[in-house]
Amino acid sequence: MTSSNEVLLSVKNLEIAFGSGKKEFVAVQDVNFDIYKGETFSLVGESGSGKTTIGRAILGINPTKNGTITFHGKRINQAMAVREKREITRKIQMIFQDPSASLNERATVDYIISEGLYNFNLFASEEERINKVKSMIEEVGLLPEHLYRYPHEFSGGQRQRIGIARALIMQPELVVADEPISALDVSIRAQILNLLKKFQRESNLSYLFIAHDLSVVRFISDRIAVIHNGRILELAKTEELFSNPLHPYTKSLLSAVPIPDPILARKKKLLVYDASMHHYETDKPRFIEIKPEHFVYANQEEEAQYRELLASTTKK
Repeated sequence: MTSSNEVLLSVKNLEIAFGSGKKEFVAVQDVNFDIYKGETFSLVGESGSGKTTIGRAILGINPTKNGTITFHGKRINQAMAVREKREITRKIQMIFQDPSASLNERATVDYIISEGLYNFNLFASEEERINKVKSMIEEVGLLPEHLYRYPHEFSGGQRQRIGIARALIMQPELVVADEPISALDVSIRAQILNLLKKFQRESNLSYLFIAHDLSVVRFISDRIAVIHNGRILELAKTEELFSNPLHPYTKSLLSAVPIPDPILARKKKLLVYDASMHHYETDKPRFIEIKPEHFVYANQEEEAQYRELLASTTKK
């Protein structure tokens, strides 16, 4: 995994709400992060935390209430010319969670993978289109003869490969991968992750990887943001987050990561996060950089505790 510090996508003070008036529900608030060119940035949290909502806002599916989303320095969460909108759609693609529901059961694999090529006129001749699709199907580990079959004839892992081929044939710069392996058997997950890493190495792709399981993202992420109830609580480089977790919610997620050794697993203590432990009535929290590239949501009292904790771990 190589990543430069060239910002590809930037999210600033993002707020997403559904409904209006008394029925308004704020799903995401005060979300800030950058995704660098060539990196895997993971957004991790429980179901309902707002991570998929953010991914869909980046793709322009969910409207935003406040804040900015910029891609290559250009704001994309606002009205744009049709041509500009099409270009963003081509450059930002999505891999969906459920490989069964996201593929058209009535279309052949050939048509599913070609759909973007047709929509964006990305081939000069029928021969070129066929060659592109055959090359892509082989890249994802399937065979050219699979092109003339239908999705229901494939296993879950194979269907996800088709979904990956459909996204990557567009030659995107950023891929939003929304829990792309959670519906798959454990034995298949590593294959799909390795496939995503292969494309990243070859094409300098950037990923926004959405997941609920920290153990999954550890081996593919450059940086991780932990989200809870629509707010990012901690953001750091992967090994830093695992070595020095600060926020109690991050610690509770890490305590739930399974340990393969049964003896160590029995000794492990599961931490339960209780939001009422924070006292934010007068001492208001903010998202602060506690050390270079390690951010945490805390008030002044908590900030002092976290700094003390980091100082003590550094001395050891």
